[in-house]
Amino acid sequence: MILSSSEEEASIGVINGASLVSPPQQISPEVFGALNDLNASWVALIPFGFSRAGQPTVSFDHSRQWWGERTDGTCELVKCAKNYNLKVLMKPHVWVRGQGWPGEYDLETEEEWQIWERTYREYILNYARVSDSMKVDMLCIGTEFRIGSVKREPFWRELIREVREIYDGPLTYAANWDNYQKVKFWDELDYIGVDAYFPLTDNPEPSVEEIEQGWQESYRQLKQFSKQYDKPMLFTEYGYQSLKGAAGKHWEIDKSHHYIDMEVQANAYEALYNVFWEEDWFVGGFFWKWHLRDNYGGPGNPNFTPQGKLAEQVIRQQFAKASSDAKASNR
Repeated sequence: MILSSSEEEASIGVINGASLVSPPQQISPEVFGALNDLNASWVALIPFGFSRAGQPTVSFDHSRQWWGERTDGTCELVKCAKNYNLKVLMKPHVWVRGQGWPGEYDLETEEEWQIWERTYREYILNYARVSDSMKVDMLCIGTEFRIGSVKREPFWRELIREVREIYDGPLTYAANWDNYQKVKFWDELDYIGVDAYFPLTDNPEPSVEEIEQGWQESYRQLKQFSKQYDKPMLFTEYGYQSLKGAAGKHWEIDKSHHYIDMEVQANAYEALYNVFWEEDWFVGGFFWKWHLRDNYGGPGNPNFTPQGKLAEQVIRQQFAKASSDAKASNR
């Protein structure tokens, strides 16, 4: 049964989540303790599947795949997370060889799409069965198919119905920030999921206040969209590199020159939390991303992880505050 927005928010609580990088080899469960120290309440597990640009198949569970990306490793990670009292979003994600992200993935013929959909169904239903058997707290049915989510709407609606026959927990889909308004099957899901990499300012070194101002139009549209569907909004991904320009069009940053800037990343996190985290139509999200390794990141690391950086302190403080506020409101 699909719950209303208010019922879903009450049942699931605030989502202070981290997107985990699936480890290449088996890990010691103790590394999950750092997520407790961060005050995280959720983790997103990302078992990758693979397509190739222009070819109509999805494959997964390769022997050469990283341990944490396969079904066996994913199941172990679920156990580890639950042993540390972390709720789990199962978030399968297709990597497209030759393109990378799946946003530009497209096929030419109906026959090709049907082949792809059959293999994608096998991939998602595999993780629906895992999610059901391991009592995973939420399942995401797809990530960032900007073309396919619009072009093949009937397939997604049928897939959702098939998933619900296997798994009775809440469902979402992770739409890219520039695509969520074009997705039409939100009525079949429990959460509107957005990968929230919105460009917010052209200033490469903005203040918290400037970034908050840059959010205003997207904030208005997201709120209106949530009310339109009467569904809570979830940021299935959000995050910033520790580089100058990270609060703008991050995909255009010249990474050959590492203009490392810890403050830009921290300011962007703080602004996002200030704008969204106390809104009644918004339930939280999963920052991108957290490596299950000791001493990873640090002030010389330009990438998305906040580990060992100013942004980690911002996240820790916000997650602690959000958890405290949620407990107080439930008394």
